[in-house]
Parts: sequence; C-alpha cells; structure tokens
Amino acid sequence: ATTEPATTEPATTEPATTPPNTISQVVGKVPLPTLAKAFSPVAAQNTAASITVWRDHQQIFSQASGLRVNGKPTVDDTPFVLASVSKLITALTIARLVEQGKIDLSAPVPWDAMHIGHDPGWNDVTVRELLDHTSGMPPAQSSWLNDPGSCAFPLTEAMSSPPRSTRGQWTYSNGNYCALGLMIEAVTRRRRNVAAYSLVFNPIHVTGPHLTTDGLLSNDAPYANGVARLERLGGAGTWIASTDDVAAMLDSVTPADLLTLRSPGIMTDQYGWGHTGTVDGAEACAWVMEGGRTMVVAVVSGSHPASGSRLCDIAVTALAADLGISAGAPDRKPG
Repeated sequence: ATTEPATTEPATTEPATTPPNTISQVVGKVPLPTLAKAFSPVAAQNTAASITVWRDHQQIFSQASGLRVNGKPTVDDTPFVLASVSKLITALTIARLVEQGKIDLSAPVPWDAMHIGHDPGWNDVTVRELLDHTSGMPPAQSSWLNDPGSCAFPLTEAMSSPPRSTRGQWTYSNGNYCALGLMIEAVTRRRRNVAAYSLVFNPIHVTGPHLTTDGLLSNDAPYANGVARLERLGGAGTWIASTDDVAAMLDSVTPADLLTLRSPGIMTDQYGWGHTGTVDGAEACAWVMEGGRTMVVAVVSGSHPASGSRLCDIAVTALAADLGISAGAPDRKPG
C-alpha cells in the first residue's frame, strides 16, 4: 500500500545569517570546469544555491552553497522552492495516470467531479489543452499568489466567464496547472502529493520532495518571503525539492511519458526540453539534454539571476560547453 511521505515538523528557528557566498559542497565525478566557473557567481549572490548534473543514469556533478534553515551547510540533496518547475511534477503525474488508463488527454476536463463551478464554455476544454496552456485560461498571474487557501478559489473565479479568445494559442497561465493538480486529486481520490509519490517518486526511491503547505522544514533551503504565499499556486508551483531529486525524476522519464510531456506544455530549445521557475526570492531551472542522456537542475534561494529562464541560460550554455555540444545561447520556446 502507498503511504503518505513522512515529514517532520516545520522549523521554528530563523535561517542562519552566516554569509553564504562560499561553496559548501562540490561533487565532481566528471570535470565540468565551465559549469563550475559559471555557477560560482550565482552562488555568491544568493542566500543558498544548488546545481546537479546527471548523465548516463548517475550523478556526475553537483555544487551547493549557503545554509539550510537549521544552519547546516546546503548540499545537493537540500530541498528548495521550485516555483514553476513544479509543473513538471504535475505533468509527469498526469502522464502516469494516462498510461494507467485513468485519464484521456483528448477528453473534456471533469470539472463537476472536481467541484469547480464554471461557465458552460469550459465544458469541452480538454486535458491536453490544460497541459499545453491552450485552454483560453486567463493569465491573471497575481491571482495565484499571496492569499491563503486552495487554488480552486481563483480558478472558479477565472472560469466564471467562457475561455478567452486565445483558446488554441499558447498563453501561459498558472490556472491550467492548478486545474491539473485538482484533477489528479479527483481521479486518484488522494492528495496530489500522495499521488505524485505513488506514481513518480516511490518508483525511483526519492523521499525528499514536499509541498509548501508543509511549511519550510528544518532541512530545507531558506525562502525569505515565506512559503505560505505560494499555497494558491497549487499544482502550478507548490513543490519543494532538491536538485538531486528533480534530476533523478527527469532521468526516469520514459518515451511513453513524453507523449504527454510535449511542447508547448514543456519548453524546448536546441539542447533539449524542460521548464523554468520564477517567484520573488527563488529561481529554478530543470533541463534535459542530449536526447535524455543528460539533465541539469539548478535552483537558488534569492533573486540572482532575475529569472529561472536566465538561470537556465547560464547552466545549459556552460554545461554544453563542457560536453562539447555548444550551439549558441539557448533559443527557448515558448517563452
């Protein structure tokens, strides 16, 4: 039987204030000097940072800096706020439910089973449209932050009118992945973190990820703005996980999964695919390269660089140089 992942009580101590701009851990089974050099300034400008590279189904490099909430040095297995990289966890959970025959991507979203009030115009919106950000969901990014409670509240408000005229075109909205998270719960009759553990994390023996609704745990990297403000993101942005764990997850993605995880729901460039994440005080990047052979995951607790997209620019370009596959600055689409 699947059990809910164990958690500890949220930390009650304040994050340590020791200057964090020294590298607390470097693991390098394979020399990646360009990546190490490129990431060191990122580490120096943030409260904490971590980067992990997997290749050929094993970790070959990691670098971490700063201090955890409990004052111990950050390591590559330290959980960080993932922001919109959480969407990869939501999408992969959906993919596994598709493979089990529990979700049909071409079928209408079961709004009534999800207890989401909506205008009748939403009745024929499909699961695929939510995944691809082509449902006509209003962006309204400010609706998905800061207020307590389920993302079902702003979702119901967003769906009180018919889908926007942008339906059929990629228009990024956290509402799409809020809805997918709620659908996971309706289909599995489990909380979405429990479903994700059963379908995504337990099979690869990953135990560290948890939701922001658990609060910051003592072993987590700090997040200065308080994780309670992220609750409204739901399936769009409420996971906290380490670079090691996200890399292991990406390494487990199968060809069948990629029938669900496709552009424009995931981002692509000349190096591969993945997702970026940006909220005030945290940036994240998760990218799969070399046709699934290599994955790089980077996160920061802080605001440097200014976005997860820029963090991906730094990490992917530097890693490509080390691997001898340089093809210019990432041309990321959509976004």
